[in-house]
Amino acid sequence: MAQVDIPAGKSGQPGRTRARWVSLVKPEWVDKNLSIVLAARVAMSAARAIAGVVAALYLAGEGFSALELGVLFLGVTVASAFMSSAVGLLSDRVGRKPFLVVVPLLAALAGVAYAYSRETVVLFVFAALGTFGRGAGAGGGAVGPYQPAESALVAETVPAKQRSAAFGRLQFASSLGALVGGPLAGLAHPHAHMTAAAVTAAYRPAFLLAAVMAAAAGLIALGLDGRRSPVVRDRPGGRHLSWPRRSWPALWRFWVTNGTNGVAIGLFGPFVSYWLYRRYGAGPEAIGLLFAVVNLGSLVSSLAAAGIARQLGTVRTIVATRALSGMLLVPMVLAPGFLLAGAIYVVRMLVQRVGLPLRQSYTQDLADPAERASVAALSNLPAQATMGGSQVLAGYLFDEVSLAAPFELAALFQCVNAVLYGLLFSRFPPRRAASEPPVPPEPLEEGLAPPLSALWASGAGPSAQVARGDPKR
Repeated sequence: MAQVDIPAGKSGQPGRTRARWVSLVKPEWVDKNLSIVLAARVAMSAARAIAGVVAALYLAGEGFSALELGVLFLGVTVASAFMSSAVGLLSDRVGRKPFLVVVPLLAALAGVAYAYSRETVVLFVFAALGTFGRGAGAGGGAVGPYQPAESALVAETVPAKQRSAAFGRLQFASSLGALVGGPLAGLAHPHAHMTAAAVTAAYRPAFLLAAVMAAAAGLIALGLDGRRSPVVRDRPGGRHLSWPRRSWPALWRFWVTNGTNGVAIGLFGPFVSYWLYRRYGAGPEAIGLLFAVVNLGSLVSSLAAAGIARQLGTVRTIVATRALSGMLLVPMVLAPGFLLAGAIYVVRMLVQRVGLPLRQSYTQDLADPAERASVAALSNLPAQATMGGSQVLAGYLFDEVSLAAPFELAALFQCVNAVLYGLLFSRFPPRRAASEPPVPPEPLEEGLAPPLSALWASGAGPSAQVARGDPKR
């Protein structure tokens, strides 16, 4: 039989298409460690999403006022600040793995405690250990005090030019987990006029499931390569704790911007589900469904972040998303019904999720490689301090002024934060840490400023150049 020649282009097309999809789903730079981190993030975000919906509602059902919730969240913030700082400083000396295993297990213990106890002291202590009430209600954001170790591990796992894409995938995993966890908050089945014991029983299935998901995250992390990175392992000074002095020019700028952003987050972040319950009478099922819609849309916006940053510039994108997400708080709290408020909240969170992985990646870009976890932790200290105070203020405003006041004040602070971020990182950017190898410059369009990474000198010091304009990577 004569052999029929098939044109190479047509015969090779399916193979090329398959290879393109494989490359899209799992690029070459996604190694075993990053795959494990992504899987653990899915599980932990599911746990955080469940707790984010039901924790405040459960405490309100147990008779906590808004001010008492604010005080509890203050305790959570203080504990989280201490834990994340310790994780950041220690993981730069002993490695990342122990913290990615242990901290989720603490959250699992907190879930079990909330499932069976109504004692105020127990609720306060385990809220602090599990960091219940930290971050915004729709999940998909911060996953706990181990995040400095996680961010440093991701940064040192992937090539520098893929860092934004890697953090975008991490945010995708977070949104995916929260997408699963949000509707599962509906396992809580409270109703009006319940006794305190009945409230605990009604919320027990949701807290137990959150505990299971958090424990799964810790167990998944056992598969990580526990060896310390060469930069950390070979650093002079060994395992001794030290201040991240080489990253100081970037660190103080993050203190200013994160401090103002912390005020905004504290005023509304932990109270979203509580506000929806008080303002519209929404229960765990409706709120969980709303958060699921947020996280479904975030699957796209998280992966699009790196591409948007390449077009607009990293700092410009961060400034724009912070300003817009702040402004959208005002029409959200003024909405007359749950559906309209929910729709505006969805849009706001999609915008916010574009900026989140870029901020994480940018923080790691500016940190010295041996100080990455320390910088990730310490850069958030002012945010946690201001967040703690503003959470108590929000509780007072909810009880004594109006349900809209904390959100309107948060909008103002988030817009101020956007201006500060643009001033400090666009007009007067810091030098990159000396031991970070420079990233090869990218082709530029006429009239655009060169990327910041291309102007940082590998031998820093007085001769190191400072880039003007927005870094474009």
